[in-house]
Amino acid sequence: MKKIRVLLIEDNRLLREGLAAMLIEQRDIALVASAGSAETAVKRKGLQPNIILLDLGLRSQNSLRVVESLKRHIPSARIIVMDLAPVQSELFEYVGAGVDGFVLKDATLDDFLSTIRTVAQGGKVLPTSLAGSLFSQIVDQATSKGKRIPTTLVRMTSREREVIDLIAEGLSNKEIAKRLYLATDTVKGHVHNILEKLALHTRLEVASYAHARRTEKPTRGNKDSA
Repeated sequence: MKKIRVLLIEDNRLLREGLAAMLIEQRDIALVASAGSAETAVKRKGLQPNIILLDLGLRSQNSLRVVESLKRHIPSARIIVMDLAPVQSELFEYVGAGVDGFVLKDATLDDFLSTIRTVAQGGKVLPTSLAGSLFSQIVDQATSKGKRIPTTLVRMTSREREVIDLIAEGLSNKEIAKRLYLATDTVKGHVHNILEKLALHTRLEVASYAHARRTEKPTRGNKDSA
């Protein structure tokens, strides 16, 4: 039986050793290495993992850049990221960077192993809490020839339009919250909704959308809702 070759990257030693112990017990999985950082893992030649299990909470490291680096150095490997509470807009960026699966750190052992096996067979796995959501539809859009939801079909609230305009001005969430007399977490929620509705990856793309919208010729009727 050909085993699934797994590389584990987790900087919490206790958690890393616990995960490693569970993986080693599986007859169809071979743990080829475990490391506390992506840099350490990349330096180890000849590992040839099928799956890379990556902790999104690596200290002092930009997780998105870590994903991009791993895809450059080990392009044949499929990446599964582990996190406690994923943010939908951030997960979209990880999908764009090449992540194939997500697993919550409070998942059951069965779900954890099922994610590894599914991704190893070519599937893509979202966190259970997001399955069937609008986000999952956007992920499908992102992974199928780069198609996006037409912005002409998107309905924005008046508050979301305000947030879009302020993002276009370069304001941070904290600055937007102060300008609109809102809590920062409320602004974050609006930003997440905007990214989902427009199927965009980043705030920069939202700003580009806003600038493009301003230069468009006026059309009859307003598709936005209050």
